[in-house]
Parts: sequence; structure tokens; C-alpha cells
Amino acid sequence: MSEIVNTEQAQAWNGPEGAHWARNQDRWNAVNEGFNEPLLDAAGLTEGHRMLDLGCGSGQTTRLAALRAPRGGAHGLDLSGPMLAEARSRAAREGITNATFTQGDAQAHPFEPGAFDAAISRYGVMFFSDPEAAFRNIGRALRPGGRLAFVCPAEPSLNGWVTAMAALRETLPLGDFDTPGLPGMFSLASPDRIRAVLAAAGFSGVAVDRVEAYGAWGHGADDAAEFLLNTGPGRHFLSQVGTPEQVRARHALTDHLRAHEAADGTVRLRSTSWLVTADRPTATA
Repeated sequence: MSEIVNTEQAQAWNGPEGAHWARNQDRWNAVNEGFNEPLLDAAGLTEGHRMLDLGCGSGQTTRLAALRAPRGGAHGLDLSGPMLAEARSRAAREGITNATFTQGDAQAHPFEPGAFDAAISRYGVMFFSDPEAAFRNIGRALRPGGRLAFVCPAEPSLNGWVTAMAALRETLPLGDFDTPGLPGMFSLASPDRIRAVLAAAGFSGVAVDRVEAYGAWGHGADDAAEFLLNTGPGRHFLSQVGTPEQVRARHALTDHLRAHEAADGTVRLRSTSWLVTADRPTATA
């Protein structure tokens, strides 16, 4: 593994959080897969493209990109060993031979200059300790004229899982987890912030468009509530209180999610995100 500068993130994604995502990759894909087609379309992939997937996790978007580029290929990069093991295993089972994976930190990874025609990310670019340095490094990995496309969360209040958790403020010490602009999930929730970071990193033609999808969080409110509370944030909040408060939080979250059960029992919550595209300039000063 190459140099790691995001050490806290590396620790988290190679610990319980990474193991949770690896075990539950199909569930997380059900939550987020509504953004796959818009993301891949925005990247403008062709049959011969070489594509980089940033924060690829268990590799669903990498595999889909590889299928779109049968004469090229897709390379996934992620900090998480457990998720990359699942990514390699799933690619082998599906017979996708032009998808490869590397464990590394996109902020510092020694990419071959100009090695890729496009770079994508589905929720993998919000946690850089130095976003400008990270995107500058990613830009160097793209050929001149190469395309960057990524999805990141928009305003917290427009995301159903956030409003579901926020309903527990009287029971759990939620703090500022849903404050836009702070380091973490919502660090790029402001379009102005996105444009400023990408411009400073040397990208041009930045476009930021709002996209929505309704992800499946579970079958029935009880199942969805259990899943939400077993995520990293959920486990953290529950660990701050005693058993009575934990029980009340589970009941309150389950009651909140019942309003989101579809006719077949699936709990669907709205995710609102920014679909961001930018280009590496064809000529540099």
C-alpha cells in the first residue's frame, strides 16, 4: 500500500466500519445504486476508456464502468482492505477481467501521470484531509482533457436518512453530524465550496447539478432502523447513552420509518446529491 495521509479514515475503514460495509455491500448498493447510471453517463465513458474509481469500496461502480469499457478497463482505489477483498471477489465471480483494485489514499497515491481518461466516485471524495491537494493529485492522473465525475451529498435536510436520525435528538447526543461544510460526510454540501476546491486543484468546466434517488434501506421499518443504527454514526451515537435511551431511540426511529414503507414493505428514503463534473485542461500554463 502506498503512502497514507488520511490516517484516521484509514483506521476507520480498516476497522469495524469497513467490515460493516464489506458484509453489507448489497444493502449499501441498494441504498446508493440510483446514482450509478447518472454518474457513469456524466463520465462519458467509451469502450476504450481507462477509468479510475475513487473510494470504490466493494467495487460496484468499478465493475459497471469496466463493463462500459470492454476494450479499456476500470481501476478502483480505496483505503479499505475488507471492502477491496469483496470487490476483487465479486469481480472474479462475475467474470469481469478488466476491473482491478488497489489499496491506497487518493490524496497521496503515486498515480502514473495521465494514465486515465476519466475518474469517477460515488460518495468517495468527502473525507480528504486536504481536498485541494487530493483533487490536484487526481487531476495529474487524468490525461489532458480527461473528465472527473463524482456524486456527493447535498444539503443534509434533503436526505432522508439524516432527517430520520435527526428525529432522535431528544434521545441521542447527535452533535453537529448534519452540519454542512464541516469535515465529514457533508464537507462538500455547498456548490460554491465544490467549485472553489476544484478550481484551486486546476480543473476547468466545473458543473454542479442536483440529482435525487430513493434508496432501499430495508424491508420493514424494524429492519431499516436496525440497519441505520448499525452504521458507524448509529453505533457511535448509541454508545454515548445507556440502555433505556438506546431502547427509546430504536422505537422512535422505527416509528419514524414506518411512514416510508412502500406497499411491498421496502423502506425507501430520498437521497439528494450533487452530480459534479469537471475537466482537466487540455493545456496547462
